[in-house]
Amino acid sequence: MTGTPWEKVANSIEFIPVEYSSKTQSESVAQEMLRCDPADLDRLVDAGLPFESRAGVRHFDANDLYNLGMYSQKSNTQPELTFRMLFRFAGRSVEDLLRPKSWDFSVRLDCVECDGVAPWRFEAPDVDRFGGSVVGGAAPEPSSGSAEYAATITTTGARTPLVAPALRRLAREYLDAGYRWQMIPVAMQADHELVHALGATSCIAASLLLAERFRAAGYRAEAKRGWFCGVLGGALDLPHACVEVEDEDGVFKTVDIAKAQLAARLSSNTEDFQELCLGSTYNKVIPSTAPGNASFGYHECGSRLPVHVRADIRSSR
Repeated sequence: MTGTPWEKVANSIEFIPVEYSSKTQSESVAQEMLRCDPADLDRLVDAGLPFESRAGVRHFDANDLYNLGMYSQKSNTQPELTFRMLFRFAGRSVEDLLRPKSWDFSVRLDCVECDGVAPWRFEAPDVDRFGGSVVGGAAPEPSSGSAEYAATITTTGARTPLVAPALRRLAREYLDAGYRWQMIPVAMQADHELVHALGATSCIAASLLLAERFRAAGYRAEAKRGWFCGVLGGALDLPHACVEVEDEDGVFKTVDIAKAQLAARLSSNTEDFQELCLGSTYNKVIPSTAPGNASFGYHECGSRLPVHVRADIRSSR
């Protein structure tokens, strides 16, 4: 198989630091994800791919494997195929991204080591401000262990490009800085200074840093979390964040800087979509009430472990 030699791929990315790493993927899973054989995996380990050995079997961090696949240029790895499918829309007419779109939206919240019945707090979809609507969506009732949220969400897009020259300049400077987009654990993304010091970037880390730069330039801005919709029929749960900034025309604009960067890397014919990411809204994103570095869900039972939040978002028929 053609592509970049695995040693060079390993040298081109930043592996997840040990304090944020979770090595749960076995050797067989790694080989399947990367479409490689045991000898290739040995080469990656020799080139620095971190692992833990349990019962004689090496285990790897899923983010490390995704990043290796994305930058391998082999064309057949699972990450390459996934992101190629994910961004097919970005090369099409953006008019499809501006029309109303409905989603069957469900979330399961699991409290690890739950300490009893207690209220839940869920950072729900926040689409009304951007022309969308929510049908259903009752707040979770107090319970122990787990809770669910379900609604039909309608999103829509609108062309509202950034008009302030300073905002456009700061966004362009970020895009031109050469950060490498990588899959990164959510907890690490919140440590955006570390992420960027490594030369990497991600949706949440990028939005946190860009919001800081907008505020330093005198604009009201905040990174906000949300969900990216329509990914493999809802089967892939991707963390997402954008920057909401008040432009000089008094309108709050959405800057999806990491999606603009990733689209440019994955395809050369995505200029219209990249421009849409600089101030406008589009129907594949559901914003929430959660700040960029906060969790979507909390349980007031006293457990010290974070709530696991899993979204399933599918296009309404």
